[in-house]
Amino acid sequence: MTIEDTRYDSRYEAVSSRDARFDGVFFFAVSTTGIYCRPSCPAITPKRRNVTFYPTAAAAQGAGYRACRRCRPDAVPGSAEWNARADVVGRAVRLIGDGVVDREGVAGLASRLGYSARQVQRQLTAELGAGPIALARAQRGHTARVLLQTTTMQAAEIAFAAGFASVRQFNDTIREIYAATPSELRSARPGSRTRFGPVATENGTAGVPLRLAHRGQYAAAEIFGHLAARALTGIEEIVGERGSRVYRRTLRLPGGPGIAEVGERPGAGGWLDCRLHLNDLRDLTTATQRMRRLFDLDADPCAVAERLGADPVLAPLVAARPGLRAPGTPDPHELAVRAVLGQQVSVAAGRKLGNALIAAYGQPLCEPSGGLTHLFPEPDTLADAALDELGMPEARRATLRTLTAALADGSVVLDPGADRDETERQLLALPGIGPWTAGYVRMRGLGDPDVLLTGDVAVQAAMRRAGASTAGTEGWRPWSSYAMHHFWNMP
Repeated sequence: MTIEDTRYDSRYEAVSSRDARFDGVFFFAVSTTGIYCRPSCPAITPKRRNVTFYPTAAAAQGAGYRACRRCRPDAVPGSAEWNARADVVGRAVRLIGDGVVDREGVAGLASRLGYSARQVQRQLTAELGAGPIALARAQRGHTARVLLQTTTMQAAEIAFAAGFASVRQFNDTIREIYAATPSELRSARPGSRTRFGPVATENGTAGVPLRLAHRGQYAAAEIFGHLAARALTGIEEIVGERGSRVYRRTLRLPGGPGIAEVGERPGAGGWLDCRLHLNDLRDLTTATQRMRRLFDLDADPCAVAERLGADPVLAPLVAARPGLRAPGTPDPHELAVRAVLGQQVSVAAGRKLGNALIAAYGQPLCEPSGGLTHLFPEPDTLADAALDELGMPEARRATLRTLTAALADGSVVLDPGADRDETERQLLALPGIGPWTAGYVRMRGLGDPDVLLTGDVAVQAAMRRAGASTAGTEGWRPWSSYAMHHFWNMP
């Protein structure tokens, strides 16, 4: 038996047991039905000889299979592999998720990666079974289905909101992926009680309701608490009581400003409720992916727990907080600025500085929404600013100006496809940027799951209390960021 046979046997075992841990890790298609599914599909398990496995939904679609209407395989969380991988394929997948192909085409994607379009096409096809256009097309199809089944928007509006170039392209893609017309797909929307929860109807004026899927357990209280402790007045707010909190924030998107709302669902598995209010509905995919990164929804908590739980020091911490996530950011530029503001000060002091920054330099919304009044200032706004309002030493104000100038002129690139090693080197080369700041930006701004800030005072104190030493941290890889969040959450 070959290694490939063994891998396929283990995947078939996952399908037979309907193991939701593998949803998004791979997909399986059934030759006798012509459909592809997620591993946890509740349908009768097909015979092994009729099953083919694919690394992505786009690869299954490219092979001529249509999406299962019962398990909706296009709605699964993304594979955690793309968070961990720093190679060109991982970087490309993250950029495609952010909508780069829709906005800039394959040439724009290749330029950001520093490769030719042919090289990117070849590498993605070899590993994922689909090139960048096919991957973006699958994503557009999913966005269109969400809009069809959760809003009353006209089909033509949905076509362009989802990123299609024409209504005909939209109709053809929906038929090919779902074996149904847009009207049939809309009429087949799930009922009020489905395996995946209720789907709200929408009048098209109060935002787009979404379910942001995740796998495994989700420590909602911890991540909402983390965000609440750092929320900046004007761009973020937490409303409601613990256990039913809603996190709201403004977003700077390609088509204009937006507002995202995500609800806390303690003890409820499967998804977080989200509502997006967008100036331009073509930003739906981008906004969705950015909120997924903020809430770390593509993580694999089982893999993290298996690795970290094997360490005797971390084992009780992992058991105490199952499903703990490592929050990212919807805006890496904002995160980098906030990291500089938080250098060598407490969380409360960093928050106070951030509030002052927004009050002085934030971009006001045309219409405030509750406590949300501003967008976070852009780098070019801060690059030449005096920053006297912040009350920081001149050395740190100079660091902030240097950083934002580098972000504004592109000499430091922070986006989902950035080369993490190169970006960290570029940050460290800037005066006033040290290992803590560069590592924090790498972890949250670039979504690296394997960062350990050994110089962090709170981490050092927690490790001493837990009896951990830096000599034993190698065994935490590639999930060191999660280990650090466990230490940060120690009582």
